Amino acid sequence: MGATNETEECVRKLIVLAALAAAAVAAGCGEKKEGVTPPGAQRLTVVLDYLPNPDHVGFYAAQRRGNFKRAGLDVDLKVPPDPSSPLKLLQVVSVAAIAQRPLTSIMALGSKDIRSPADLAGKTVGTAGIPYQAAYLKTIAQHAGIDPASIKQVDVGFNLVPAMLSGKAAATLGAFWNIEGVELARRGKHPSIIRTDQAGVPTYDELVLVARRSDLSKRGGLIRRFLRALGQGYEDARRNPAGATKDLVAANPDLNEATSLAQVRVSLPVFFPTRGKPFGYADPATWQSYGSWMLRNRLLTRPPNAGDALTNEFLPGQGL
Repeated sequence: MGATNETEECVRKLIVLAALAAAAVAAGCGEKKEGVTPPGAQRLTVVLDYLPNPDHVGFYAAQRRGNFKRAGLDVDLKVPPDPSSPLKLLQVVSVAAIAQRPLTSIMALGSKDIRSPADLAGKTVGTAGIPYQAAYLKTIAQHAGIDPASIKQVDVGFNLVPAMLSGKAAATLGAFWNIEGVELARRGKHPSIIRTDQAGVPTYDELVLVARRSDLSKRGGLIRRFLRALGQGYEDARRNPAGATKDLVAANPDLNEATSLAQVRVSLPVFFPTRGKPFGYADPATWQSYGSWMLRNRLLTRPPNAGDALTNEFLPGQGL
């Protein structure tokens, strides 16, 4: 795959458009049939997209249950100093889609009576100030038949929930329906949630795993072993959500186990592709469509090329 500045820009912006939800593999990762159990464990650092949360349940299940170890890997899961850190890797390629559908949503507290995108007219919407969010709101407004200029945007950083609770914003765009949405519901705040892909924004993979392009050829076997073990971790979570949540919370004791379990349960369907596709499968047509939307909204300067931005070669049973 040829590396161009435009392709790199496309990949990085697709990750940003995933609401800063890309898990970055610093040294490659994976599995291949002939190299499942190498004699010596190979060190692998995985930089998460953000603070550990139920979206990462399969990572921690695979780590604590020995899936990585059995694959001959010594995996170090790291939290980035800030959410933009994983995006600073150069020449990255998506090697797996972890969250197969958008998690980003428009969210408001029940008392604000925002039930549909049209209700955003004349309202203040808090965002993290990321350029793609303005494009989301424009698309959502046009899809709802309201003037995008009628929505007042305010930058609240990553303090989306506090902005709603304090009244600084009537609604926010950027909170995840499976994380903040579940948390607010459990706190009795009766959130109103509108998923972006149900409001006119094209669907996309919210959480993707990326590796340096240079590692694809040098460490392909490592990538395959890692992805196989990771897939087993998410399968473990699907079979035993409570057990996998305990793994997550044991590694991250600041998390509330009951809330995390509720979040894991609603998230599980998002982690698995349609029947017949391997864990981590990314649909090139979906990426191409989403990239075309980016181009129309001037988030890209050239037409996207999904073939350069992603590969399914290293998924279980693929590219062998």
